[in-house]
Amino acid sequence: MTSIAYAMGQGGAAGQGGGGFTAFIPLILMFVIFYFLLIRPQQKKAKEHREMIGNLKKGDKILTSGGLYGTITGTDDNTLTVEIAEKVRVKINRGNIAALAQTSAPVQPSKSKDDEKEKKG
Repeated sequence: MTSIAYAMGQGGAAGQGGGGFTAFIPLILMFVIFYFLLIRPQQKKAKEHREMIGNLKKGDKILTSGGLYGTITGTDDNTLTVEIAEKVRVKINRGNIAALAQTSAPVQPSKSKDDEKEKKG
């Protein structure tokens, strides 16, 4: 009896031997989907944030990760001096800057020809 059961087990395993690589195809496909939907956009956002932190300069209006708005009054390698109220300055680590609220020199919107005609007419 055991020899028949043993023979049946070997025959079943021999039929599945060629499908070893095909079992990994769904896993590879899932990794590719996760890469393009999750990993790549997150890396792109992190790169943009690092560039923004590196380009901070005196006069920029920022938002900290703690929720404080302020204006940069001084810079060092790792810290920024930020004025959060009149004559109230704090030192903040560059890594705690969440976003750039406004640049020091706001860009003027370009006037279209329609706007100029309305003012003249």
